Amino acid sequence: MKAVIQNEFGDSDVLLYTEVELPKIRDKEVLIKTEYTSVNYADIKKRMGNKGKGDFPFTLGLDVAGTIEEVSDGSPFSIGDRVIAFPKAGSYAEYVVANEQLVFKIPDGLSFKQAATAPTVSILAYILIHEIGQVKKTDTIVIHSAAGGVGSMLVQLAKQAGVKKIIGTVGNLNKKGYVKSLGADVVCTYESFVEEVLKLTNNLGANTIFDSVAGEVTSKSLECLALYGTLVQFGNSSGKAGNFKTSDVHSSCRNIKGFSLGTTRKHDPARLADVAEKVLELFASEKIMLPIARVFDLSEAAQAHKLIESRNYEGKILIKV
Repeated sequence: MKAVIQNEFGDSDVLLYTEVELPKIRDKEVLIKTEYTSVNYADIKKRMGNKGKGDFPFTLGLDVAGTIEEVSDGSPFSIGDRVIAFPKAGSYAEYVVANEQLVFKIPDGLSFKQAATAPTVSILAYILIHEIGQVKKTDTIVIHSAAGGVGSMLVQLAKQAGVKKIIGTVGNLNKKGYVKSLGADVVCTYESFVEEVLKLTNNLGANTIFDSVAGEVTSKSLECLALYGTLVQFGNSSGKAGNFKTSDVHSSCRNIKGFSLGTTRKHDPARLADVAEKVLELFASEKIMLPIARVFDLSEAAQAHKLIESRNYEGKILIKV
């Protein structure tokens, strides 16, 4: 089968479109013929070696939408089922193997293309909004990187939950119209958000801040987080660690919560099934959606990575396999 592999860390030129062996399934696994896979910022970090050492050669990619080709004995799935999944060994490939616990049926009427935008970003965003952040209708919330995949979903899910005031931050204000169209009330830059939040809340601050950037954005977020507020930390796209002191939280009764979808897929996969069903139903009923910035062929994975790194896009970037 065709796949994209890499034999070393580096820029997008290390991605090699080549022929590899078809993977084999074990007990409680399924083989899926890939229709689409999405490109996530985590792929960039892994390609460059920012997520630990690599066992070369390896294939990037977190999720797929496709059709089940083979099942093990007693499987809850059948050959021909349309599914999204988090595969075992990357998704930039014509066929992938996934653990049954990380495979979810696509509702009738939802296309592979739209379903492919959903797995990583929408499941993560749903858990962040409803389980980790536990947002309330009366809240003022801040969503950093609001034009990205997870940010786009967080804004829509917060809007759907009836959150009173949604503030989105962007690196460039040319994305302001897009983020507002998703449901944000206010859109500002990383440079101005502290001042904007304090002004909008009479200096009380935001109740919940969703931070996937880390670095300086984390410490600035604490400057405008309300008493009893929650900073939800779920990434570090800046490449730098965010810092805070214990005195930033105990006397103000504020808390910092962390969450990783990758950790949850590995250690508590059963937690994802209900969430996947809910978000896929939201997509199928068109209550939420993710615009597709561009679709690349599998052989064009390097170009897809270059577009992600440019940050000059809105919504999701997909690879058609």
